[in-house]
Amino acid sequence: MEKPRPVTQGAKAVALVAVVLLVCVPFLVIVSTSLASTDEVVANGGWVLWPTEPSLDAYRDILDGGIVTHALGVSAGVTVVGTLLSLACTVTLAYALSRPGVFGGRPVLLLVLFTFLFPPGMIPSFLLVKELGLLDSYASLVLPVLVNVFNLVVLRGFFQGIPEELYEAARLDGAGDWRVLFSVVLPLSKAALAVVGLFYAVAYWNSWFYASLYLESDHWPLQQVLRTYVIAGSGLTDATTGEGTVTAPQTVQMAVLVIATVPILLVYPFLQKYFTKGVLTGAVKS
Repeated sequence: MEKPRPVTQGAKAVALVAVVLLVCVPFLVIVSTSLASTDEVVANGGWVLWPTEPSLDAYRDILDGGIVTHALGVSAGVTVVGTLLSLACTVTLAYALSRPGVFGGRPVLLLVLFTFLFPPGMIPSFLLVKELGLLDSYASLVLPVLVNVFNLVVLRGFFQGIPEELYEAARLDGAGDWRVLFSVVLPLSKAALAVVGLFYAVAYWNSWFYASLYLESDHWPLQQVLRTYVIAGSGLTDATTGEGTVTAPQTVQMAVLVIATVPILLVYPFLQKYFTKGVLTGAVKS
């Protein structure tokens, strides 16, 4: 291939720098504003690019055992439990639907795809959750979205791509379906499981809509609390103390936003190698 000209390389460098700045500068403003003092935030009109006197008052204010701390625990619990349950159900169902000759496999697959094309509306979902007695319970954030059809189709396709000779060899050794799943399929599917698991974790962590429908405010997860902070421009009242936040609203908003964003940013680097492996595997198969 012809070597790129200096003008082309320069244009690519400028475009890359511009994209990086568009991503990093807003995040820097968010972190800086959350660390700025109340007086500095007010003096700069609500936004600070670089705090002269960094302060953790906003983080102390929202992590003092009040509603944000409780919401953080709720989000963490729902994310961990929901991701594990969703992975377990998705893996078992995808494995069953990927095997030829399974009784009722095709009708079940068509039924699952039907829910993907025609999802239930908000009112039927609410009535179903209400009739099941799940209102104001954390199960309402997990059970209605336990299996994602897109993730199911991805895992089913990945399981079908495993060479049939491996299944036959395991069968000849006397392995049953569960032994084949745990000893053959899952060890070969780490990349796909990591991607699907991250999809589920991000969906549970960022979920706020179902919480606004099914839960009372003292049981809200972090994202719903963050939404209230950003839209209302002020904090929620703590159910235990009866007091709200006293720090500048912009500082509190940015601090809650940082707390809601950082966990996913910390998890991604540990799964990046599996993402890379999954992309390369798909490229080789195609």
